[in-house]
Amino acid sequence: MTTAAIITICVIVLAIILFATEALPIDLVAISIMIILVISGVITPQEGVEGFSNKATVTVAFMFVLSAALLKTGALQVLAHRLSNIFRYNFNSGILMMMFMIAIISAFVNNTPVVAVFIPVVIQIAHTSGQSPSKMLIPLSFASIFGGMCTLIGTSTNILVSGIAEKEGEKAVEMFQMTPVAGILLVVGVIYMSVLGIRLLPKSRRSKDLKEKFEVNNYITLVELLSNSTSIGKKIMDSELVTEFNMDIIEVRRNGSQFTLPPGDFELNEGDVLKVRCDVEKLKSLKGKTKTLSVSPLKIGDNDLSGKNSALVEMVITSSSEIHGKTLKELDFRRRFRAIPLAIKHREDIQHDDLYDVKLIAGDVILAEVKSHYVKELNKLESGQNTPFVLLSENHITEFDKKKFSIVIALIGIMVVLASLGILDIMVGSISAVIILVLAKILTMKEIYKAINWKIIFLLVGALSLGLAINKTGLDTLIAQALLGQLEPLGMIAVISGLYLVTSLLTEVMSNNASAALMTPIAIAIAHNSGVEVLPFLVTVMIAASATFMTPIGYQTNTMVYSAGNYKFRDFFRVGFLLNMVFWIISSFTIPWYFNLI
Repeated sequence: MTTAAIITICVIVLAIILFATEALPIDLVAISIMIILVISGVITPQEGVEGFSNKATVTVAFMFVLSAALLKTGALQVLAHRLSNIFRYNFNSGILMMMFMIAIISAFVNNTPVVAVFIPVVIQIAHTSGQSPSKMLIPLSFASIFGGMCTLIGTSTNILVSGIAEKEGEKAVEMFQMTPVAGILLVVGVIYMSVLGIRLLPKSRRSKDLKEKFEVNNYITLVELLSNSTSIGKKIMDSELVTEFNMDIIEVRRNGSQFTLPPGDFELNEGDVLKVRCDVEKLKSLKGKTKTLSVSPLKIGDNDLSGKNSALVEMVITSSSEIHGKTLKELDFRRRFRAIPLAIKHREDIQHDDLYDVKLIAGDVILAEVKSHYVKELNKLESGQNTPFVLLSENHITEFDKKKFSIVIALIGIMVVLASLGILDIMVGSISAVIILVLAKILTMKEIYKAINWKIIFLLVGALSLGLAINKTGLDTLIAQALLGQLEPLGMIAVISGLYLVTSLLTEVMSNNASAALMTPIAIAIAHNSGVEVLPFLVTVMIAASATFMTPIGYQTNTMVYSAGNYKFRDFFRVGFLLNMVFWIISSFTIPWYFNLI
């Protein structure tokens, strides 16, 4: 084994560890992979940056823009809210309809914004129908995965696999070549979730209200400024309440008037009653020292926590969010979003103290009080392709623009038809569609730049570099020969089964795009060493890299619904393990049969 091959193996092991532990952002890990491979001489600088101009990367970037254009028309929001009518009559029929609808949409639109749009609607539907959101949100995520597997443009993973294959001299995968196999899995997956999966999900894990869910009662209290208070006559930002006691002043009550979320330069007066978020026990212990504060021991009632001038919202951090990896202090959260953080839910833990210093990651939920008039602005932020968060507690609907929707859907339809007939390359088609949308003034250039999920783009670049290194050092052939040596005597079903299993297990602990980039060169090498067509092995990697159900970290839509549904890690494993096994067994037999390998 060459030195370059050994270095590549070390890089692969390091990447798997970093992806699995989430010690660093995945896009940073991906670009670091590329730099390490270049500096070590495994690939040249030119080869390292080729990922930025790769057809797969460019296609994915412009597909993000097309998804953003469809989202901007308000069509998905209208569709999501109309779905609630079905649930009023029959919950089981609603689940079936929801999953098939999400799957169909996700086959042609990036599934992350689709899930982002549907999360708050599904939660509202659950509440109005007397069901638990935990019964509906995992099916929502899984359905988007089912649909994304069905077409070349359904997920960036499929485009990536096709791009790597084309780079190695193979034919590009066509638009619907994986559809028959993926379609069978889609139907099986929906039936499984509707009949068995939904029974394995927690029966009820929703809190009666947000205060109970986030345990904030002990952290909201009233403070009255007495005559000798040193805060009188001072601006809030200069008051000892903020500088010494680290309080967030949510409201000031003065002479019958209420000032909600007062700005930092708001001047405090004698007799003001302040509603604050703080560590109550710490405040009580300091009471005797200051002799200037009067702490209300009364529990704040339901009507007080969310007053008429403010709204209580839950903000779920998305996987593509700029908030990921930052603290509220770094974001200047209060000033930027006109919001006061009350609590942060991280996985299964809820944190109330030192909120501005907590490093946020995808899936975290921020409970915040926001000025009512500013909720609309947050809704606008949420409706973008790279939404920083999903609002769970606000029911809103984007105005539907039928004319713009007709243009966008027509362009996507024409692009899909021309690409599937081989008349127009999918990359050229997506770029052309975006240009037309700009000329039609449906999108602006600024919106295009904003729509592209650069985290995924950087991930693809790093993944492509890793795939190139595996191919260039001959590791793909070595691994392929090792797999074939063990499995080929058992038949082609065993070979496909082994390739699927390895890819699936890798995807559960690292990014699906990274695992696809790792396994695609190996899949191609297996096909060459077996003397058969490459396509069935590429389809195997595509499906195995997307069909990840056992953990909330394997796929970004799983991460989004994890905290939104108040799930525990074991909930995904309980319902996802059997589904993974079912998909593995069906794929092991269906792929060889459909592509005439047996």
